[in-house]
Amino acid sequence: MPHLLSRLTCICAAACVFVASVLPASAFETRARAAWVYDLTTDTLLLEKEADTPLPPASMSKLMTLNMLFEALRDGRVTLDTRFSVSTRAKNMGGSTMFLDETDRPTVEELIQGIIVLSGNDACVAVAEGLAGTEDNFARLMNERAQALGMDNSTFANASGWPNPGQRMSMEDLGVLATRLIKDFPEYYGYFGQLEFPYDNRAPQNRNNRNPLLKLGIGADGLKTGHTEEAGYGLVGSAMQGNRRLIFVITGLTSQAERAQEAERIVSWGFRQFAQKTVATSGQEFARADVWMGNETSVGLVAAQDMSLLLPAPMLQDVTGTVVYSGPLQAPIMQGDKVAELVIDRGDMPEARLPLVADRTIERGGIGPRLRTAFGVLRTKLTSPSDAPATVAQ
Repeated sequence: MPHLLSRLTCICAAACVFVASVLPASAFETRARAAWVYDLTTDTLLLEKEADTPLPPASMSKLMTLNMLFEALRDGRVTLDTRFSVSTRAKNMGGSTMFLDETDRPTVEELIQGIIVLSGNDACVAVAEGLAGTEDNFARLMNERAQALGMDNSTFANASGWPNPGQRMSMEDLGVLATRLIKDFPEYYGYFGQLEFPYDNRAPQNRNNRNPLLKLGIGADGLKTGHTEEAGYGLVGSAMQGNRRLIFVITGLTSQAERAQEAERIVSWGFRQFAQKTVATSGQEFARADVWMGNETSVGLVAAQDMSLLLPAPMLQDVTGTVVYSGPLQAPIMQGDKVAELVIDRGDMPEARLPLVADRTIERGGIGPRLRTAFGVLRTKLTSPSDAPATVAQ
């Protein structure tokens, strides 16, 4: 068979069930306080733990500042060569820094690298003031943009992630933001994998990217670490192996070492315990459905296109599938009309629903088919307590 659905067992006319035994797909326990793991290639959520809880994001919220800057680049409001001024407020920012001062006029490109590689709080304030006049105005714009992007569990009080009760993000929102940066701004994503940025050779001790995964050879290429005493150690990460990309967010770890170990564990689990497999090919017939008042009495239910899914390793050989439709189908039916769904059980993962379409056009029947249908309905009424169309599970 050209698809993975196996061990077909007929249980009644035009009704079948695929049988399989499945082990739990999400048997992974993370030490992170909150986590979110997502397969971008197949649009599959692999793990969530307190993922919608607003938490202090620390420097991981710098991804929102970068999103605002990337949007300004896309819209032509600035270019990579645009120079921003540096205020005394920006210069005096503590924590991680580019060591900017008021005499500097860094370019947008330098500020991007300063934020990503050096986690520069001063760079974030320079960007905020350069785009919105003040950091308070910039935070207001960040909040408006977050709502527009559906990041409902995020609020911003500043551009850097400096501790503030008004600075909160959920792990899911951070994941949504990371997904946006990867998909919508590929021309700038390469900066996230940059290992060092010796800005003007001012701070040899602060020139290396803090992402612990970048040098491990596991396909990691982004995105941003974070740490404050309140938040603990966190990481928004992404890695690519083969044609699959994982995005993950973790927070609340107790040390840099624990953050690095947990991030590597998640990447290993995400790639080794799941695989993308073809479950159907275009035109593959999964069942036939009876047709009401048509010039033919049944129609094939086929896959509209090649279909692949991310499956947990224990399920790669045996997959449970159910064909669901409300039958009998009413003529006329056009070839390619969506008339059913193939519901695939993936254990502890969310079930997958794939559309099935009619394999041919069924015209409304003439007098003969109508009489036969009417006779069949009369006979059913005489022998059955109900003539209502039923949902058919196969």
